[in-house]
Amino acid sequence: MPDVNDGNDDQREHVPSRQRRRFEGISSRAYEHPADRSALVALRKLSGFDTVFKALSGLLPERSLRLLFLSDSVRVSDEQFAHLNDMLRDACYILDLEKVPPMYVNQDPQPNAMCIGLDEPIIVVTTGLVELLDEEEMRAVVGHEVGHALSGHSVYRTILLFLTSLALRVAWIPLGNFAIMAIVTALREWFRKSELSADRAGLLVGQDLNASMRGLMKIAGGNHLHEMNVDAFLKQAEEYEAGGDLRDSVLKILNVMPRTHPFTTVRAAELKKWAATRDYQRIMDGHYPRRTEDKDTSVTDSFRQSASHYAENVRSSKDPLMKLVTDIAGGAGDLGGKLRGRFGGGNGGANTGNHGTPEDGA
Repeated sequence: MPDVNDGNDDQREHVPSRQRRRFEGISSRAYEHPADRSALVALRKLSGFDTVFKALSGLLPERSLRLLFLSDSVRVSDEQFAHLNDMLRDACYILDLEKVPPMYVNQDPQPNAMCIGLDEPIIVVTTGLVELLDEEEMRAVVGHEVGHALSGHSVYRTILLFLTSLALRVAWIPLGNFAIMAIVTALREWFRKSELSADRAGLLVGQDLNASMRGLMKIAGGNHLHEMNVDAFLKQAEEYEAGGDLRDSVLKILNVMPRTHPFTTVRAAELKKWAATRDYQRIMDGHYPRRTEDKDTSVTDSFRQSASHYAENVRSSKDPLMKLVTDIAGGAGDLGGKLRGRFGGGNGGANTGNHGTPEDGA
């Protein structure tokens, strides 16, 4: 597998200043989170989704959206935001995305980026993000968005945006408003998983884990790196997962449901964990699934891999609710005592039965 370096290349006019690996013909399956793949399959099987998808595909004013960005944002090119244009072309070259999607910079102090579009993807980054991140951090973000494009996430992201903002105005669709909101909820759940996939794509493009970590920290805490520490930031993710009792587990679920993105500390922890796996190293060594093999991919295998991933996550999770699920699955006795203890109240913390020291859920 070739390196991207300072040498001449007939395919590209601009190349990055340091060597990076190129992944020729790479399939998005190489970096997609198992939950992303299975959630998307499940989403397509959701009752009524096909009806809404077909209706919205014809109704959504995508042409108007493109004209809006063309008229009221700055299109990245060799003449405008040239350094971003170089990053975009580098990212597409590294992930072997043949058609470079248009990118726009939109005036917004909130750091954000997105990849949208039904027919063809468009990448939009805000001025807040451009001003916040350094070159290597921004390269990971651009790779993140190109990963969305390669995975085909932009289609469902676009539908999510329109359904979320226009839910009340599309209540006339025969499925009814309740069904539409169920689809919105399912889309959000899938999109949170797709963000983990795109974070991995960003790492494959930037090939600098520290830069990816710094970027996520800045998104969480602003441009004060001298006041932040990666290890301490990752410890927050551990505390978030393991802390509290069942009440906190429920609150975590309620807090994340309205969001399209996982919490930033969780994203950082997930990315670091993936970077330490054999799967990541194999990709870097040139061993990865190819797009030419996508048509032979088994949906059943995708579900099986996802089920295995979820099962392992439940077994290894420190979250009080997941630990309770593991205990129930293992046939643990005194379920009532465990529930009282993990809700952190009453006499649950002073169980004097024949089961040894009571658990506190931590």
